[in-house]
Amino acid sequence: MKLLRVGPPGEERPVLLEDGRYYDLTPLTPDIDGVFFAQDGPRRARIALDSGELRETDILGLRIGAPIARPGAVLCIGQNYAAHAAESGDAPPSEPILFHKSPNTVVGPYDEVLIPRASEKTDWEAELGVVIGKRARYLESLDEARACVAGYVTSNDVSERAFQLGRPGGQWAKGKCCETFNPVGPWFVPAHEVADPQVLEIRSWVNGEPRQDSKTSDMIFGVAEIIWHLSQFLVLEPGDLLNTGTPEGVALSGRYPYLRAGDVVEIEVAGLGRQRTVCGQA
Repeated sequence: MKLLRVGPPGEERPVLLEDGRYYDLTPLTPDIDGVFFAQDGPRRARIALDSGELRETDILGLRIGAPIARPGAVLCIGQNYAAHAAESGDAPPSEPILFHKSPNTVVGPYDEVLIPRASEKTDWEAELGVVIGKRARYLESLDEARACVAGYVTSNDVSERAFQLGRPGGQWAKGKCCETFNPVGPWFVPAHEVADPQVLEIRSWVNGEPRQDSKTSDMIFGVAEIIWHLSQFLVLEPGDLLNTGTPEGVALSGRYPYLRAGDVVEIEVAGLGRQRTVCGQA
């Protein structure tokens, strides 16, 4: 079972995909958002599908939006793959590095990514995205952390490195929060349908040429450990998006050119779908 949202920006409607057939989710929920997740939405969607309560629908020609409505928070983990930390010129971190992105950076998996004005170093970052399903506050165990996961998505943590690293004091938010800088999707896959989030292949391509090729098993901090750790400092809410870090193979390494208008970026996490975005100019 996969969940997605279709329609123009701001007017998306929820849809369930199963065995190549699409089903209208609006009788169950107006959107795939924090309320949906807090009310055990994925489980209720499965029950509604199995009981024949959902009618088939046609999405031909419709835009595919981000599979989750604008999250309350987008939390991101930096340098969570040792090889990526090395290509960034840093030692592997001893605990998860946290930064935030503005929720309005989240766009659909095929929407245009805008190169910011005055940008010289816009970069791609393929990531496993985790959607929070239960409030996480001062969790006591990794099992409790796992129970807070609603499911998973493909995510691209687009970054402008000159804004992020080349300004006085280090300005991560300025390099991460530009408009359209977080394509998500195409689908949301419930946690119970992903046997192990730490064995997923993760890849990226630019203009058809391979860039990143890794597995989530290479993470320094796994999904459960990240959620447990963050819960000691902040509260994660249902519908929040957690980007878990990117493997090596980004432009920051110096091996590849940065993105320019007209470039095509493709990001894929095994089982979670492949996104394709064309770069435009802001």
